[in-house]
Amino acid sequence: MTRHIMLLGLAGCLLTETTLLTALQADDAVPGRQVETSLATSDGGSIAYLISLPKDYAEGTEPVPLMLFLHGRGESYGPLSLVAKWGPPRLAAEGKSFPFILVSPQCPGDDAWSKPVQQQRLVELLDHLVKTYRVDQDRVWLTGLSMGGFGSWRLAADHPDRFACVVPICGGGDPADADKLKALPIWVFHGDQDSAVPLSRSVEMVDAIRAAGGTSIRFTTLEHVGHNSWSAAYATPELYEWISKQERPSAAGDNVTPSATNRE
Repeated sequence: MTRHIMLLGLAGCLLTETTLLTALQADDAVPGRQVETSLATSDGGSIAYLISLPKDYAEGTEPVPLMLFLHGRGESYGPLSLVAKWGPPRLAAEGKSFPFILVSPQCPGDDAWSKPVQQQRLVELLDHLVKTYRVDQDRVWLTGLSMGGFGSWRLAADHPDRFACVVPICGGGDPADADKLKALPIWVFHGDQDSAVPLSRSVEMVDAIRAAGGTSIRFTTLEHVGHNSWSAAYATPELYEWISKQERPSAAGDNVTPSATNRE
């Protein structure tokens, strides 16, 4: 049975500042707060990330959804706290309490989310989170902006069975991946005046997925908007309602409930 989590009208727990705890173990995450931590990876490196647990996490026993947020290029250069500049981690930094686990890793400045090393680190991070927390593996939601949009397309294409939905914002992918993505609920956002990542990068992905038989894809073109389409995208109330309804099919390849397919 599909479980709906309403993400609107939630009472935020106002914090005077974001708690930044360096070098914590993941199981030291604090419910209701966004904290810094990192995970050693099999390549001898590590992946640093922000994590926020629901404020009532310690009181429950049921599995909890997880949102993985991938930032853009600008947040690669500097401290981990930069990841909270935009999107869901920014809301968490401002005191918003979500009813899901929010994980926002940082990509090193000399790399990109779509590159093999970072993709493998993201997979290892997901594996670690599933082992460490009460993650509802049928409700793992993926989103990213700009470079993170590219990374979201790549990660979803390589591991479509791990996600309930993906929300790529002003990114791009490989149209050859359309067949692997066609059963996955996707909501794409892109500004029509984007000079950094052309709108065509999203158009070609949407068209390819629809041509492959995908019916669970939505595409919102933001008029008169440049590269920063994420501010409008993450401020869309309907987006959170839609995300909350997405649950991974019981078996890979199963049809999912179609979403609106007309470009907006």
